[in-house]
Amino acid sequence: MSDLVVVAAEPLRAFAREIFQKAGLPEDQAAVTAEVLVWADLRGHPSHGVIRVPLYAGWIGSGLINTNARPKVVLQKGALAKIDGEGAVGPAAMTPAVDVAIAQAREHAAAWVLVQDHTHAGAVGVYASRVAEAGFAAIVMSALRPMMAFHGTRGSAVSTNPVAIAMPGGLLLDMSTSSSSRGKLGVAKATGKPLPPGIALDKEGRPTTDPNAAETLTPMAGPKGAGLSLMIEALTSVALGNPLIATALTDRKLMTNHRQNSLIMAMDVSALGDLGLFKENLAALAKAIKSQPRAEGFERILMPGERGGNAFVNRSRDGVPIPPRSWQQVCDVAAKFGVTPPERIGA
Repeated sequence: MSDLVVVAAEPLRAFAREIFQKAGLPEDQAAVTAEVLVWADLRGHPSHGVIRVPLYAGWIGSGLINTNARPKVVLQKGALAKIDGEGAVGPAAMTPAVDVAIAQAREHAAAWVLVQDHTHAGAVGVYASRVAEAGFAAIVMSALRPMMAFHGTRGSAVSTNPVAIAMPGGLLLDMSTSSSSRGKLGVAKATGKPLPPGIALDKEGRPTTDPNAAETLTPMAGPKGAGLSLMIEALTSVALGNPLIATALTDRKLMTNHRQNSLIMAMDVSALGDLGLFKENLAALAKAIKSQPRAEGFERILMPGERGGNAFVNRSRDGVPIPPRSWQQVCDVAAKFGVTPPERIGA
């Protein structure tokens, strides 16, 4: 980690928060956005961490992020709720949606909360984990513009639509429907490392490992990832009457639209039985799988979210590592707003 910039988590949050405030976000929205980005860094997902500060700041400056937005509930019917994000920065729309999902699940034992029209939400796992921490099972998914090939296409036809599933007491699956998240292309560019084979296509639709030539991501597991992405678009954007994919493929100018739609589902596990027993059974499931004979090359068997949980503990203690090029880009943006970077650990 000697070639990386290392910054303690809390100063990093404060740094990102101040940049967002100076850029024009209200204080509460700046705080929650910084929190979501640093959460991703702490869990070892730099593609959704503070390296996105320059991108978000640029969107604020261009008006893509509506700094006057105040996301609000516009429909509640039984367990169903709809939130109008009003073009807000993603975390500012998704965080209140988590609160609504928890409240709806407490009242109805289940919740289905749709969030329309927000910008990039960060790692969707943060929202699923917050629902799980309140004692509910959670599924969170987001729909984006075309940036991934559909099975059989040469270019972008669907998106990398992420999905996260979290359980109270442990287990957090947080994944995109593509072979790799688009944010990891940025990490590869920042570190100068080639991409793994099979995750990206160039502008001609040919496989490439050059992050600078990559135009289109490939779907996870071929038709399975492509089909899952398509169904997430149907469950969110199409259901909301705010389609992203079809409109962008019809009008190519909309291929650069950075607005998103999302869905948060929550279920009160205790409505089916004792929550403590559920957690015990979940732990027993993990233990049973982890005790199985290991395949060659594996030192241990990890559960979904275990690697990220371990990283969170270690980085909360030791600091967040950031590629030097990415850190410089963040600091360049900070300088424009007169924000002083935090001290680096070991500098």
